[in-house]
Amino acid sequence: MTVSESGFGPLQQRQPSPSEAIIDSQSVKSAAMVSQSVGFDAGKIIIGRKRFMTVDTLGLVLRVLVTSASLGEREGGKKVLKRVKQSSLLVSRLTTIWVDGGFDGEPFMQWVMDFCRWTSSGGSATRTN
Repeated sequence: MTVSESGFGPLQQRQPSPSEAIIDSQSVKSAAMVSQSVGFDAGKIIIGRKRFMTVDTLGLVLRVLVTSASLGEREGGKKVLKRVKQSSLLVSRLTTIWVDGGFDGEPFMQWVMDFCRWTSSGGSATRTN
């Protein structure tokens, strides 16, 4: 199935598997009286939960992971990327993961290279063949 057959995008020769994806996180305040999986995000000064999201370049969601807000960007990024990698048939062409400043850094990029076989390039991680 192509992207145009799925109802997204113009009639083009697009593959259903994305070649690039974007990862980001968002901390949200939890509702009153909710105590399960709630933590404190010191960077944003929020008590609540954190959503880690991976989308393709069309904005279509690949994976979402909801955790305690106290989980760091890099650790949450690793968890959500592991889940993306487990969908190997859906992301067989995936070569590049774009990240923002919260996910960059040598330890995270090294993990991406070792686990996913991508190389780091500026604010992104690119797969080697």
